[in-house]
Amino acid sequence: MLGSKEPSPIQEKARSYSRLKYQLAILDIFFLLFLLLAFLASGLPQALARLIFKYTLFPQLIVPLNLFALSLGYYLLTLPLNLYRSYTLEHKFSLSTQKIKDWLLDQLKAAAVSYIIALILLSGFYYILALSPGLWWLIASVFYIFFSLILARLAPILIVPIFFKYKRLSDETLKKRLLALGDKFGVRVIDCFEIDLSKKTLKANAALLGWGRSRRVILSDTLKDKYSYDEIEVILAHELAHYKLKHLVRLILINSGLTIGCFYLIHASSRFVLGFFGLPSLGDVTALAVLALYFTLFGLVMEPFTNFISRRFERKADLLALKATGLKEAFISMMEKLSAQNLADRSPHPLIKFFFFDHPPVDERIEAARAS
Repeated sequence: MLGSKEPSPIQEKARSYSRLKYQLAILDIFFLLFLLLAFLASGLPQALARLIFKYTLFPQLIVPLNLFALSLGYYLLTLPLNLYRSYTLEHKFSLSTQKIKDWLLDQLKAAAVSYIIALILLSGFYYILALSPGLWWLIASVFYIFFSLILARLAPILIVPIFFKYKRLSDETLKKRLLALGDKFGVRVIDCFEIDLSKKTLKANAALLGWGRSRRVILSDTLKDKYSYDEIEVILAHELAHYKLKHLVRLILINSGLTIGCFYLIHASSRFVLGFFGLPSLGDVTALAVLALYFTLFGLVMEPFTNFISRRFERKADLLALKATGLKEAFISMMEKLSAQNLADRSPHPLIKFFFFDHPPVDERIEAARAS
């Protein structure tokens, strides 16, 4: 059995790395909850709103300025943890190639993108709440679902290029194999691209991003240059299997249901929560942190469920990829190499798997491939 073997030095290193990642992820969650509760209990939402009202000439700027102030405050308070988690730790385990100035630039870009997306969603929320006080939760859910679909379509075109340099895959042999594989699965892929992931990390990744005319294969240079054609083909076959098995449609339906559930929960219980913190109404800008608290807690509670569903889909995609390509040995060698390169926890504790893993652990995937 794979689990009974003595762990290799690279596996021991991966376990140490993963253990720290889990601890930091848990610390990050509890620190966010602490900050939100402390902020709401302190009376700072009202003080911040008064300050912005006093110095803002245009009422249209009240929500953007509140969101900016809260986002900036959270970023500065969590900067030491963020710096250690995403920069220091990655360098400590020789996974990152990024210089501190480039890391800071990426942080600035990510903050700007996140702020714009959050502002669009929040502005839509307040507009819908004012327009339909009774059914706002349903209309807002539809708006959020629609926006997420648009974002998924535009992300490969608008967001990914902000962080990585795109170029069309130069290896014509590999490109033909991947496009032919798309045809085999009945999935239209517009083109194949590679990104310069090696400028940030030594980890490898590949994805099938977008939908419709924006759907494209993206390979990191850290993967393209170190893996065989068969290994890359079976990676893409796994991604195409998700489309073939309609996993993306099912995930959209599941996430849509969760979005509706979250907004209905806010609608049903917010009066009590707002009263507890002494806030006037959900439509008041002082309630912004309450919304953040709801989304954080709801996401935390539902994450094990969504991870469980995701792991089931990943297992089925593995099996279909193996059946369609017949590349069992390539799949196994790919998983071995990828887990070593990314320092993946191959066999986590069941509780860690339950809370953190949206893919089956590597050892489980390899055993399933051998048994297929």
